[in-house]
Amino acid sequence: MTFVHNAFAPPPPLAPQDQHLVEHTVHQAEVFKGHFLHAFRDQVRLPNGEVATREYVIHPGAVMVMAMLDDGRLVMERQYRYPMQRVMVEFPAGKLDAGEDRLACAQRELLEETGYRATEWAHAGVLHPVISYSTEFIDIWFARGLSLGERQLDHGEFLDVFTASLDELLAWSRDGQLTDAKTLTGLLWLQNHLSGAWPLTWQAVPQHPAAG
Repeated sequence: MTFVHNAFAPPPPLAPQDQHLVEHTVHQAEVFKGHFLHAFRDQVRLPNGEVATREYVIHPGAVMVMAMLDDGRLVMERQYRYPMQRVMVEFPAGKLDAGEDRLACAQRELLEETGYRATEWAHAGVLHPVISYSTEFIDIWFARGLSLGERQLDHGEFLDVFTASLDELLAWSRDGQLTDAKTLTGLLWLQNHLSGAWPLTWQAVPQHPAAG
């Protein structure tokens, strides 16, 4: 039997001390295949030999961009998220197309959603937002040297772009106005970068072809 996996982010080798925690797949059943989500229900053998069920979603992966203006403010979005039935405050983000380079995706998403282009980029890390039921990973990028042009929103995509200071974002996080997991992780990176604790390696990057 061939088991699907997340081709964009293969798991690292298991350390010897973790082998006793591994669950082994004994059967896999496809539950749903949609436009970009793919759901499965697997039977797994637990470390004690018993069998359990695991339901999870295969996700193609995504990127998130923390775009910093010269005055230190951050480019943000307000977007209605249907599953939550509410408008969420978020850093710009979007899913990877099949085979797409992650930096190219970050450039594309920033331009399409906000109209901003950046001359310098730095890769921060990766986060896994829903480890209990999804393979989704989100690549974290910083961008600076911004210039504003026209947005190129996808058909059926509606969102507002605004800017906010770090202090404002932290206050909204404390008060429960900002609850998006990827954005909260981004703020952790941002705080530590600005303090000097987590340095970044910046690189000058040619404009994404879509920018003209």
